[in-house]
Amino acid sequence: MGSLDSTEFPGLGDRLAEVRSGIADACRSASRDPEDVTLIVVTKFHPAALVAALAELGVRDVGENRHQEAQAKAEELAALGLDWHFIGQLQTKKARQAARYARAIHSIDRERLVDALADVDGEIDAFVQINLTDDPARGGVAPDGIEALAERVLAAPALRLRGVMSVAPLEEEPARAFERLAGYADRVRALDPEASAISAGMTHDYREAIAHGATHLRIGSAITGKRPEPR
Repeated sequence: MGSLDSTEFPGLGDRLAEVRSGIADACRSASRDPEDVTLIVVTKFHPAALVAALAELGVRDVGENRHQEAQAKAEELAALGLDWHFIGQLQTKKARQAARYARAIHSIDRERLVDALADVDGEIDAFVQINLTDDPARGGVAPDGIEALAERVLAAPALRLRGVMSVAPLEEEPARAFERLAGYADRVRALDPEASAISAGMTHDYREAIAHGATHLRIGSAITGKRPEPR
């Protein structure tokens, strides 16, 4: 592949560098080590060629939220050895297929999904997704179900409980939402001290997420640019 700032993906390297710099600044403000924060670049709707360009720029962690698209890209780019993170709602019937390419699944939100993944080959990093709203239609387990779901993950041989994941509601200040999430993360960590990860923070709120302990950021358009129309 030629220049990464070619006409195909203009500005990609600059945008990635700007976000990395912003993460480093936010970590300094929070007295945290940037090395403790994993940047997952979300490449939804973008072509596999853009993912390959990101890999040349040093990106190792890639996020996708549609199984069919993620599966196709992972197969096409298998030689690059990337770590694929599934971050969208996952149908139970597609879970075992997703497990073939995903190193991590950030959207563990129900016991049936845990059971579908429990005995797949290999080991998958599992994040319990928590609903930070009162709307049951939103993705994630309700706060009163956190411990039961986390215990189910801990009992699943193929799953490694890493911690929690959530999306800050648009109608709430991100800092308040992430403060609540940090409290829920403490509850999961009480069950397993190694389950200390927090997957939170996107393009518009990653600084607030870092301030409240986020270890995995899911950032898309700030790096990839405007998303193409879905096919």
